[in-house]
Amino acid sequence: MILIPIPSSDFDPSEASLPWKLLSESNFKFQFATPNGKKAKADERMLTGKGLGILKSGFMARRDARDAYFEMENSNEFQNPIPYSEINEKDFQAILLPGGHAQGMKEYLESKILQNVVVDFFHSEKPVAAICHGVLLAARSIDPKTNKSVLYEKNTTALLQKQELLAYYTTKLWLGNYYKTYPLTVQAEVTSFLKSKEQFKTGGSLSVRDSLGNPDVGFTVVDGNYVSARWPGDAYQFTNVFKRLL
Repeated sequence: MILIPIPSSDFDPSEASLPWKLLSESNFKFQFATPNGKKAKADERMLTGKGLGILKSGFMARRDARDAYFEMENSNEFQNPIPYSEINEKDFQAILLPGGHAQGMKEYLESKILQNVVVDFFHSEKPVAAICHGVLLAARSIDPKTNKSVLYEKNTTALLQKQELLAYYTTKLWLGNYYKTYPLTVQAEVTSFLKSKEQFKTGGSLSVRDSLGNPDVGFTVVDGNYVSARWPGDAYQFTNVFKRLL
């Protein structure tokens, strides 16, 4: 059983649904968790493109991810999440931390319950997969034994600063802080928790997204039982690497 914690709203549909679909097809089982145990909803703008204007085709979730999301949304496990307060690391084989950038993500990224859960998974040496802003949740998870982030000595990637700022400045005029969850970029904050800034890996090209038939276009970083990725364009390779860890 793989745990996927998500906020009540605004999580990225691609980063949750593509791993869910691909791993479900390999007979892995899932448990979703939300703040209050009620069914969540992904970032609507990423599903519809509303408000993105001429940037719609490049910024919203692609067709395969939207199809996977609507399939996931109708699944029994997605419709029956547990509350964060009922999560017990011992009940699960691994944890998957999706991302998302809209303001509804804050209850997930700032949850002390989830941060403690992430610490438990690192202590147990079970697989931990984090993508985009999900890496920020992991970075904020402070191990009480060391008083340092669980990522302190790990190599990692996350949403790149250039990606975040490009989306923010391109849409700031009409979307405001939609693409800027916090004043500090994800890359800057994640790097601040690491022993050395060289541990943050930026990867190669961002010009195309990976796919089922071409996962090698994506970029992931593996360090022990921890795998990280940058954005939805890495989702297929991210899932394949996570599957190998599982």
